[in-house]
Amino acid sequence: MAMEQEVLRLSHQNKEIFVIGTAHVSRASADLVERVIRRECPDTVSVELCQGRYQAIIDKSRWRETDLFKVIREKKAFLLLSNLTLSYVQKRIGARLGIRPGEEMLRAIEAAQAVNAEIHLADRDVRATLSRTWRLMRFWTKVKLMAQLVMSVGELDQVEAEDIEKLKQQDAMEALLNEIGEALPEVRAILIDERDQYLAERIRNAPGQRIVAVVGAGHVPGILRYWDREIDIRALEVVPPPGKLIGLLKWGLPILIVSLVALGFAMVGKQAGGQMIKWWVLTNAVLAGLGAAAALAHPLTILAAAVAAPLTSLNPMIAAGWVSGLVETFLGHPKVRDFERLPDDIVSLRGFWKNKITRILLVVAFTNLGSTLGTFVAIPLMARVFG
Repeated sequence: MAMEQEVLRLSHQNKEIFVIGTAHVSRASADLVERVIRRECPDTVSVELCQGRYQAIIDKSRWRETDLFKVIREKKAFLLLSNLTLSYVQKRIGARLGIRPGEEMLRAIEAAQAVNAEIHLADRDVRATLSRTWRLMRFWTKVKLMAQLVMSVGELDQVEAEDIEKLKQQDAMEALLNEIGEALPEVRAILIDERDQYLAERIRNAPGQRIVAVVGAGHVPGILRYWDREIDIRALEVVPPPGKLIGLLKWGLPILIVSLVALGFAMVGKQAGGQMIKWWVLTNAVLAGLGAAAALAHPLTILAAAVAAPLTSLNPMIAAGWVSGLVETFLGHPKVRDFERLPDDIVSLRGFWKNKITRILLVVAFTNLGSTLGTFVAIPLMARVFG
């Protein structure tokens, strides 16, 4: 029987492996996955999921166990918000097409269970992928990426079913990947090239002799490219430490601020030194408070952000967003229903502000953004006393 166009037949160490390239919000892809698994009756079904994403698909109530205090204390608020933002993009497209994002993965899991096949998770932990992406990107690449994400939100409603199906065509996908590579090579290297290697290594070493692998169509050319190469999978799981520039700014800026104030008192006088302190407090407090307000934080949370920012900006170990996030969590008292509504609420941007969980994460992110802006606005204002 001839193979479908989206199904590749590969081999590795006497294993027969069928790789299905899918679009993650495509009904046709979901139907194809189920059909191939039931027809081939493999020993193993390898899916493009990590443990966290696998649990998200099979356990819709997992959000109930999220400890927001722990997320904020462990500095994972931005990571969780990034993950939810990616989910928002897929859910938004899926809502237009009448299919749940990840439907093909759920159908793969259900079909594997139906034919008594082992389920094998082939993807790298999403936290490692996002962390490596953020840590290895240069500052301006981060700015460019965030700008492109914001601009793309308005274009989501223009995506049609035909556009999704076109993504499964290898030539169209290759063109898309080349475009990403030219615009954001650092992003491509981590989100695409590294995961291609990781997926290739995990799939070819999946247990069993007869394997069906379900992956996004965009990864298929890369999997083929790395199929016969030696891959160090452990190196792809390492999260690099913060860059030297981040470390320099983390400790250098507080030292610079304190030194400026000290020089102001010593060289210009007490009045000038007092003016510098005033500008520092006002800019940090106002912009951090505005950040919290933009996230629709509780008035006491806004006050906490304003009070904390001038102090936390001088302490590399604490961020104003952590303070405001913890206060908002304490005041907001997220309930089980907020966690249960989370998958539905993040289908829209309004839902991010409506749901208490995502609003707390926005409070953390926006307060930190405001505090950071406050620091850079304050420095030239403080330096004016020397003029």
